[in-house]
Amino acid sequence: MDIKEIKSRVQANQYVYTLHADLERKADGLSLAQVEQAISAGEVLEQYPDTGRGESCLLVGSADNIPIHIVCGWRGEKVAIITVYIPGLPKFIDPWTRGETPQ
Repeated sequence: MDIKEIKSRVQANQYVYTLHADLERKADGLSLAQVEQAISAGEVLEQYPDTGRGESCLLVGSADNIPIHIVCGWRGEKVAIITVYIPGLPKFIDPWTRGETPQ
Protein backbone atom coordinates (compact mmCIF):
# COMPACT_ATOMS: atom_id res chain seq x y z
CA MET A 1 0.00 0.00 0.00
CA ASP A 2 1.21 3.47 -0.81
CA ILE A 3 1.48 5.92 2.10
CA LYS A 4 0.71 8.91 -0.12
CA GLU A 5 -2.52 7.27 -1.30
CA ILE A 6 -3.52 6.39 2.27
CA LYS A 7 -2.89 9.94 3.49
CA SER A 8 -4.78 11.41 0.55
CA ARG A 9 -7.82 9.17 1.12
CA VAL A 10 -7.89 9.87 4.86
CA GLN A 11 -7.58 13.62 4.28
CA ALA A 12 -10.49 13.40 1.81
CA ASN A 13 -12.55 11.47 4.39
CA GLN A 14 -12.52 8.37 2.16
CA TYR A 15 -11.92 5.87 4.93
CA VAL A 16 -13.83 3.60 7.27
CA TYR A 17 -13.15 2.17 10.70
CA THR A 18 -13.77 -1.47 11.43
CA LEU A 19 -15.55 -2.22 14.68
CA HIS A 20 -12.33 -3.81 15.95
CA ALA A 21 -10.32 -0.66 15.20
CA ASP A 22 -12.82 1.55 16.97
CA LEU A 23 -12.88 -0.69 20.05
CA GLU A 24 -9.06 -0.83 20.21
CA ARG A 25 -8.79 2.94 19.68
CA LYS A 26 -11.17 3.59 22.55
CA ALA A 27 -9.43 1.02 24.78
CA ASP A 28 -6.16 2.94 24.37
CA GLY A 29 -7.89 6.28 24.97
CA LEU A 30 -7.17 7.61 21.48
CA SER A 31 -9.40 10.11 19.71
CA LEU A 32 -10.35 9.99 16.04
CA ALA A 33 -8.36 13.20 15.55
CA GLN A 34 -5.24 11.60 17.06
CA VAL A 35 -5.51 8.65 14.68
CA GLU A 36 -5.90 11.00 11.70
CA GLN A 37 -2.90 13.02 12.92
CA ALA A 38 -0.81 9.86 13.28
CA ILE A 39 -1.70 8.79 9.74
CA SER A 40 -0.86 12.21 8.30
CA ALA A 41 2.55 12.11 10.02
CA GLY A 42 3.02 8.37 9.56
CA GLU A 43 5.10 6.01 7.51
CA VAL A 44 4.70 2.40 6.47
CA LEU A 45 6.45 0.08 8.91
CA GLU A 46 5.41 -3.27 7.40
CA GLN A 47 3.66 -4.29 4.16
CA TYR A 48 1.35 -7.32 4.12
CA PRO A 49 0.77 -8.28 0.44
CA ASP A 50 -2.21 -10.55 1.18
CA THR A 51 -3.30 -11.82 4.58
CA GLY A 52 -6.32 -13.64 3.18
CA ARG A 53 -8.44 -10.48 3.17
CA GLY A 54 -6.37 -8.51 0.71
CA GLU A 55 -3.44 -6.16 0.87
CA SER A 56 -2.77 -4.25 4.11
CA CYS A 57 0.04 -2.48 5.94
CA LEU A 58 1.15 -1.35 9.37
CA LEU A 59 1.68 2.39 9.76
CA VAL A 60 3.59 4.06 12.58
CA GLY A 61 2.90 7.67 13.42
CA SER A 62 2.36 9.84 16.45
CA ALA A 63 -0.06 12.36 17.84
CA ASP A 64 0.41 14.45 20.97
CA ASN A 65 3.77 12.67 21.49
CA ILE A 66 1.99 9.29 21.63
CA PRO A 67 3.26 6.60 19.22
CA ILE A 68 0.39 4.97 17.37
CA HIS A 69 0.21 1.91 15.12
CA ILE A 70 -2.52 1.72 12.51
CA VAL A 71 -3.19 -1.31 10.32
CA CYS A 72 -4.85 -0.26 7.05
CA GLY A 73 -6.34 -2.17 4.16
CA TRP A 74 -8.82 -1.50 1.38
CA ARG A 75 -12.60 -1.70 1.38
CA GLY A 76 -13.41 -0.92 -2.21
CA GLU A 77 -12.07 2.56 -2.95
CA LYS A 78 -11.81 3.49 0.73
CA VAL A 79 -9.00 2.94 3.19
CA ALA A 80 -10.11 0.62 5.97
CA ILE A 81 -8.62 1.18 9.38
CA ILE A 82 -8.43 -2.37 10.64
CA THR A 83 -6.86 -1.81 14.04
CA VAL A 84 -5.31 1.00 16.05
CA TYR A 85 -3.14 0.67 19.15
CA ILE A 86 -0.29 2.13 21.15
CA PRO A 87 2.67 -0.22 20.60
CA GLY A 88 4.41 -1.69 23.61
CA LEU A 89 6.06 -4.72 25.13
CA PRO A 90 6.11 -7.63 24.51
CA LYS A 91 5.17 -7.20 20.83
CA PHE A 92 7.21 -4.02 20.28
CA ILE A 93 10.42 -2.89 21.97
CA ASP A 94 9.80 0.59 20.59
CA PRO A 95 7.38 1.85 17.92
CA TRP A 96 9.67 0.66 15.10
CA THR A 97 11.12 -2.59 16.49
CA ARG A 98 9.29 -5.86 17.04
CA GLY A 99 9.98 -7.75 20.25
CA GLU A 100 10.80 -11.40 20.35
CA THR A 101 8.18 -13.74 18.96
CA PRO A 102 7.00 -16.34 21.50
CA GLN A 103 7.97 -19.91 20.66
